[in-house]
Amino acid sequence: MSEPEYQGLGNYQHRRRIVLAVLIVTLFAALLFGQSSFPPDTTIHEVVEMAGILMIFLGIVGRLWCTLYIGGRKSGEIVTGGPYSMTRNPLYVFSTLAAAGVGAQMGSIVTAIGFALMCAVAFHVVILREEKHLGHLFGPEYAAYVKRVPRFVPNLSLYEEGDTGSFRPKLLLNTLLDGLVFLVALPVFELIDHAQVTGVLPVLFRLP
Repeated sequence: MSEPEYQGLGNYQHRRRIVLAVLIVTLFAALLFGQSSFPPDTTIHEVVEMAGILMIFLGIVGRLWCTLYIGGRKSGEIVTGGPYSMTRNPLYVFSTLAAAGVGAQMGSIVTAIGFALMCAVAFHVVILREEKHLGHLFGPEYAAYVKRVPRFVPNLSLYEEGDTGSFRPKLLLNTLLDGLVFLVALPVFELIDHAQVTGVLPVLFRLP
């Protein structure tokens, strides 16, 4: 692989991190003035929050699982094992799941779904650019992979273990650190709740 091609893939990975960070910051800012229509002491509010925490952890673990397969290999070959046997973009799938978990920390079902949809749409734009780039790099081999495996929504029946190849611990650590940004939602939403209850932040809208 030539140096420009390698740098091209690196640029797409960097862009993915930027999109994710911008989305999270923007959504947090919007929710400074929003509140769930389910009171904090109700069962449904607590269930939504707990489900959100589970989604965040599943998202982080899923991203680590993806890195075990893709880490250090995306620039040189098409990875088709593990999570990549079910969907071509499992990192984005797990990031979207974690984003839904972040939205759920508001105690709102609508916010959880909204976070997921906004991330999925933003990632879709990046995915289309990546596909064009990977199609240019790998040609017929990538075209066959595209034909066999869905772009986003996983097909569990396609699962194959595959080979993780040479593992690079540093990449796993980087993925873990990237994923920890989702956990920031836990204390941040607690602070927002407290600020709203005490009147420091006004509540401009409520969502179920």
